[in-house]
Amino acid sequence: MPPIRTTWLRERAAAHLALTFLTTLPLPHVREVRDGDFARASAYYPLAGYAVGGLVALLLWLPLPLPGGVTAALGVGAWLAVTGMLHFDGLVDSADALFAMKSPAERLVILRDVHVGAFGLATGVLALLTLWSLLAAPLPPLAPLVAAVAARTVLLGPMNAYPAARPESLGARSREGRWGVALLLAAPTLLIPGAWIAWLAALVGGLLVAAFAARRLGGGLSGDGYGMIVTVAELCALCAFAWGR
Repeated sequence: MPPIRTTWLRERAAAHLALTFLTTLPLPHVREVRDGDFARASAYYPLAGYAVGGLVALLLWLPLPLPGGVTAALGVGAWLAVTGMLHFDGLVDSADALFAMKSPAERLVILRDVHVGAFGLATGVLALLTLWSLLAAPLPPLAPLVAAVAARTVLLGPMNAYPAARPESLGARSREGRWGVALLLAAPTLLIPGAWIAWLAALVGGLLVAAFAARRLGGGLSGDGYGMIVTVAELCALCAFAWGR
């Protein structure tokens, strides 16, 4: 098979894996994932951001005969549905572990617990209320799209800067993403008015959360931590848009 075609098929498979992993879009399931596939797919995380943010932006843009609060609630539901609650679950699980007054080793054990504790519940409710309030505010139409794309691009920084908290985790297999491809895919969002400050807010928020999580886990990050970073970065970007209005 010609090298160019081989490369094209490999990159298409990586983009497909990124979308099936980060969204619930009705795409064919990836039957076999080999070593290096998740690392290659991380370069296409911005595509998932376009899908998530684009769907929510479209829903909020539609002239639905509903009160603004109800439309915002539908936006929150769509945000959770199209991500399969992947990042929200990471936020809740991380909160239970990171806020516990335990040792780093004990916090890693808590991360494996499927039950939700008080820290996770409170953090999850606060995040959903914040998201609902922001979507109910008069945001620019494409604010959700910028927030979703920026958060999934910013994630590549902590993902590659910090070691995996657990060597066998999915996060460990997702490192070494290619920044150039991700930035190229995300670059069009910078043409949207107000996007620069939103990107900066997402970057600062994501990096601060990553540093906090890594310190609490003994120096590394977990897959749940990645979900927490994405969620916080999204909220920071939306807050920047709300502040700019």
